[in-house]
Amino acid sequence: MTTKVTISRSYYGPIPADNTGQPFPKDEWPKRRPFSWVVRWFGTDGNRYSKSFQTRKECERFAETKQLEVREHKGDPRPEITLREYYKEHQELMKGNLAPKTLHMHLVALALLAETVGWDEKISHITTRNIERFRATRLKTGIAPASANREVKTVRRLFNLAVLRGYLAAGSNPSAALPMIKVGRKRPPYCGPEQFHSVLTRARGVMMQTLLVVIYTTGMRLREALNLTWSDVDFASGQVHVTRKSAAGYVQPWTPKDHEMRILPLPPQAITLLSRWQAIAPEKCPYVFMDSGRWDYYRQKVDGGNWVAGRDLMNNILRRFQRLCRKAGEGPYTIHDMRRSCITNWAQHLPIHVVQQLAGHSDIKTTQQFYLSVRPEDIAKAQKLQAALLGEIPETRPTDQLLTKSANVRCFPKQKVFLGVPQPPEK
Repeated sequence: MTTKVTISRSYYGPIPADNTGQPFPKDEWPKRRPFSWVVRWFGTDGNRYSKSFQTRKECERFAETKQLEVREHKGDPRPEITLREYYKEHQELMKGNLAPKTLHMHLVALALLAETVGWDEKISHITTRNIERFRATRLKTGIAPASANREVKTVRRLFNLAVLRGYLAAGSNPSAALPMIKVGRKRPPYCGPEQFHSVLTRARGVMMQTLLVVIYTTGMRLREALNLTWSDVDFASGQVHVTRKSAAGYVQPWTPKDHEMRILPLPPQAITLLSRWQAIAPEKCPYVFMDSGRWDYYRQKVDGGNWVAGRDLMNNILRRFQRLCRKAGEGPYTIHDMRRSCITNWAQHLPIHVVQQLAGHSDIKTTQQFYLSVRPEDIAKAQKLQAALLGEIPETRPTDQLLTKSANVRCFPKQKVFLGVPQPPEK
């Protein structure tokens, strides 16, 4: 079986003939008979396949890509699949391979795209224009440009998976070349030690105080903190381990976001609070941050086999924290702002690669771009630095504009003012 891809003409219509009715020879057909350009190749099953094009240029471009696929034994025609079928397949294949919230985000983006182009549209027929129309439709609903960018990135990931599954050719992702909407970055909220103490003093329960101190001093994500077990805390060395959990007894299976174990230092204040909370925590409860009321409810659900996998071990944590912020008159902050503030504090005294490892980021650019805030002390320090570098500025004599005749008189042309948006002329 040959692995060579060929390009040839495919003639159609009647054979041209002269005035006497005699057919013209084949070497004159290109000038006298209509034809299309055809790429032909053999698949791994031994069957011969072909695809027609109107121009030779399109034919040659396709042949170059197909030649690489044939040499890698991937020349078989790609299976066709609709968005409806892809949705069901993705839901089945990725269950357990992605976090429940990530899978939910994938399915929502896929459903929104299907509502725009049609559920029965084939994936191979979706173009960049369809993705643009999808984004424009979503923007009309009033969502923020940053949210629209996030949805397009999710769709891009879904089409990359379609390439891996063999539904699309490599490099044919319709959303790959679509640029993101430019969105100005907001100033990331930073909670300084004084603001944090003001919020912390409003927390009455020991568990809530301990949770806030642990997150603020270790930079853990909220889910990482809520999935901590007492075996993860090393009181002797003052360290806490963020690691994967297997299903065992009342412990639910869980994996950190970065899929790697990391060790975080605990300050003495956090160790003291953890020791104080352990003394009054619910007995036989494996989780560090679970109060007695939630423990009784959780234990009953697990014993009855009714606990839903992926459900939050503790609820209303963010609501409680925001209530504390309102009482303290600080913020508004989120729990994730405490993590971001911790990383910013680390960055003032530790090398950036150490901060990256402690934060649990696989890419150092994530640490630099999204988690380092500029503090007021940094701005004041920069101000003093520029003042010292600039030095004294010599005094100058003011110039009387009435006595200055050397300057050219500048003339500004009248600006055209457009009222409304220009429209194309009617046909």
